[in-house]
Amino acid sequence: MNKQIMLALLLAALLPPPAALQAADAPKLAAKPNIIFILIDDMGYGDIGPFGSTKNHTPNLDRMALEGMKLTSFYGAPVCTPSRAQVLTGCYAKRVSLPEVIFPAAKIGLNPKERTVADLLKSGGYATMCIGKWHVGDAPEVLPTRHGFDHYFGLPYSNDMGGEEAPAGTKQKGPPPLPLVRDGQVIETLAPRDQDRLIERYTDEALKFIRQNTTIPFFLYFPHTAVHVPIHPGKLFKSHSANGPYGDWVEELDWSVGAVMNMLRELKLADNTLVFFSSDNGPWLGLGNSSGSAGPLRGGKFSTFEGGVREPTIAWWPGRIPAGSTCDAVAGNIDLLPTFAALAGARLPSGVKIDGRNILPILFGRTKDSEHAAYFYFNGNRLEAVRSGPWKLAIACQAGTRKKSAPPPPPFKPALYNLDMDIGETTDVATEHPDIVASLQKYATEMDADLGAKKLGPGVRPPYHVAKPTGLWMPGHAPVD
Repeated sequence: MNKQIMLALLLAALLPPPAALQAADAPKLAAKPNIIFILIDDMGYGDIGPFGSTKNHTPNLDRMALEGMKLTSFYGAPVCTPSRAQVLTGCYAKRVSLPEVIFPAAKIGLNPKERTVADLLKSGGYATMCIGKWHVGDAPEVLPTRHGFDHYFGLPYSNDMGGEEAPAGTKQKGPPPLPLVRDGQVIETLAPRDQDRLIERYTDEALKFIRQNTTIPFFLYFPHTAVHVPIHPGKLFKSHSANGPYGDWVEELDWSVGAVMNMLRELKLADNTLVFFSSDNGPWLGLGNSSGSAGPLRGGKFSTFEGGVREPTIAWWPGRIPAGSTCDAVAGNIDLLPTFAALAGARLPSGVKIDGRNILPILFGRTKDSEHAAYFYFNGNRLEAVRSGPWKLAIACQAGTRKKSAPPPPPFKPALYNLDMDIGETTDVATEHPDIVASLQKYATEMDADLGAKKLGPGVRPPYHVAKPTGLWMPGHAPVD
């Protein structure tokens, strides 16, 4: 046999198969892959079939999990704004000064100096669009088209912040009109009945965007308004489920996911598209039949118990992500920016710290180990817990621990949980493992030195400060370029 042929065969035998390629090699697999990130609002860990729901019928998400990977230790933040800030910047929300929910006519927003995931992908030749709930500032100068998105269609904040009376249990009073925005212009103000068509309208926009970009790589950030209260399933889905209005809206979301996936198959884009599905935070508990389920997890939205921040997450990419796989490695939405940038061959922002890590080795099935030595749970500006491997140390009293009417508790002592053995955080084992407690406290001390404990630390970057905060629904706003 010719020596050159023998050498070529030998080299081919030494190369890893596509699913095992290193993260750095990912962009060489084919043309730059399309990326779709579907983000649900307030969906609980136990709200879909792949994560154990028996109340909600989710056949499209079931299929997505069978053809892709379930990430069972994937984290967001306790509430909406910080979780979205983490998605966009790859940083803990405290680092970019958006640690809490912001409201209409907000005085702050995501700083345009931050290089968002859309900025990075757009610079790499991607068409970019955001469809749905934005919620990191509603001033024209901080809307999506100022943060790397070519186009935007959606609501600038939560659907209980306008258009109708907020549901019982919320603090919002006298909500203003709810503005529907295209790019930088308010095109409608929504009445309550108009919310019934939000998923349908968002999905139509998503399918249109995909059809228009079959010849160039695209990034679709698809943060749904659902299933945040008030609950508004579409006409075809009302009274459709066995779980009341909440289940109806979950099942409409499943239909939307199926519509996107079917479009990718129809256009023969599936083999070159990563679809990532997750939620921003845990379910809003205590709202009767408007509440979701955290499944086996303790707590819900507003807390840093697992039920408040661990999200039902699925990654899908035929031929690249191992089908029917599950990975419990600790990861989170801070990891999306570096991961998507690696796929696009885009460079990370220089001169600034990014907390996220590239998790392509996990997604491609090369490892089941976390890229994080420690993962941090913030509630507002307060660091409440830290996790490393199976161990989680609660270092501050977490929301929902006691009733307001209860007497003051004794001084808080750190509580240690082994999440592999005790996913529901029922048993504190700190006294049995002082060495692990000390190790996790060291991680917390290092993070506090960076971002601050009692005051903001040197690693915190400023938000954008709005000179004259006014609501988008008010006259006088010029369209954003």
